Amino acid sequence: MDGLGIETTIADARTRDRAAGRLARAGVRLPTFAELAAPRDVTSTRVRDLCPVDPDLPDPANLFRVHWHNDRDRGGLAAVPVHLVFPPALTRVGAPIAMALGCFFPMIGAHKLLAAYGCLIPRLVTGRFDPELDKAIWPSTGNYCRGGVAISRILGCRGVAVLPEGMSEERFDWLRRWVGRPEDIVRTPGSESNVKEIYDKCAELARDPANVVLNQFAEFGNYLAHWACTGPALARIVAAMRTAQPDLRLVAFVAASGSAGTLAAGDYLKERLGAGIVAVEASECPTLLRNGFGGHNIQGIGDKHVPLIHNVMNTDLVVGVSDASTGALDLLFNSDTGLSYLTGRRRIDPAFATDLKLIGLSGIANLIAAIKIAKRLDLGENDLILTVATDSAALYASERRKFLISNYSDGFDQVNAGEVFGRHLLGIADNDVLELTHHERSRIFNLGYYTWVEQQGVALDAFEQRRRQGFWVGLRQALPALDALIAEFNARAGFEE
Repeated sequence: MDGLGIETTIADARTRDRAAGRLARAGVRLPTFAELAAPRDVTSTRVRDLCPVDPDLPDPANLFRVHWHNDRDRGGLAAVPVHLVFPPALTRVGAPIAMALGCFFPMIGAHKLLAAYGCLIPRLVTGRFDPELDKAIWPSTGNYCRGGVAISRILGCRGVAVLPEGMSEERFDWLRRWVGRPEDIVRTPGSESNVKEIYDKCAELARDPANVVLNQFAEFGNYLAHWACTGPALARIVAAMRTAQPDLRLVAFVAASGSAGTLAAGDYLKERLGAGIVAVEASECPTLLRNGFGGHNIQGIGDKHVPLIHNVMNTDLVVGVSDASTGALDLLFNSDTGLSYLTGRRRIDPAFATDLKLIGLSGIANLIAAIKIAKRLDLGENDLILTVATDSAALYASERRKFLISNYSDGFDQVNAGEVFGRHLLGIADNDVLELTHHERSRIFNLGYYTWVEQQGVALDAFEQRRRQGFWVGLRQALPALDALIAEFNARAGFEE
């Protein structure tokens, strides 16, 4: 890897045209990033055609649902992305915390579908991926590989999921239903923190030139998709909340590090609205906080490294969250006993309490981190914190059972629910919160050297380019060219604008 960025030139016109013909026969038209950023601007005919399409099937029309504006039924469009605003009775802080919900994305019920689209489509429309001959390799800790397999099914190519064997059974159940062949699910050793083992397996698979590895941690299409689509979607939530509270200001955007793709939305929100950017990781694996390592079970935020697409020098704070807290709150939010406690003892609105099932483990981590930020910065009622839930609790029933057996073998009762609320919500402190100076940003940036230059072969000069904001600004300028390439691809497939 000598250079970094995203290609906007045609590498092989014959491959591109062959792919366009293949997609034409399958009736697959590709949405541009501009269309995914503002789906309500898409022609009414195309929106109308979506209505009868099942959002859980690999139907080509569902590509036009790869955005944040699906309504709760996932059949129509919402002017403002579906989100929750947590009541102070739950958070115990004055600052409002709003969370966009990724579970309304089609097919996989997680916003990683957008990342998968952003990684593969630039290669497809420039002739760098042939859906007839190539296999798409999707390294992941769970949701991204599911998104990649879904996109692969629609494009009519083989998608191979590479993920740790310790991830939730619900992920593997979904994959077994969607992959073309059993061998297209590749289990690597370990669990959430074992990202290097995924890289090692991908390096082995890459020896076959037909295997195209789409590494979300290094594919800048992931960054661009979130900057172009997630950033504006989140800004619409802020604008909607300001209609009722004009003095509201966006103080911070909070997101688990993971592949760092979602953190690109923070770059957008900082540039447009002045938000601080907060990266979240597991306290049990404090890589960004203290160059540390370890294992944890906040599934979906793979770590022990600094992603290549993380704009570290634009990040303002790092927050550590314990998986003991995410596991306990997942149980509280998704058990009859926990919900009874919240609505009865804590007077949480029952409708809101029911919606807590829309938040998965990493979303709970983001909520805890947002509360920590509110306490660290002493924020008040006009200071908004914005965050996301990548997926819902539906993916973690098996993990919840394990947590229950390990911690409450005699059953989970109202006393236990009160203890969880007291310890993991009332008891949230601003520990493991690091405000990043230039020195700390440089430390984290430099830590990425060992993964990307020494292990993965990125040229040092290319690695260093990412230190300057000019690199990221230049990267974003590729978006109009990418959309033009998508439009040209569609035209070659015979689709009219």
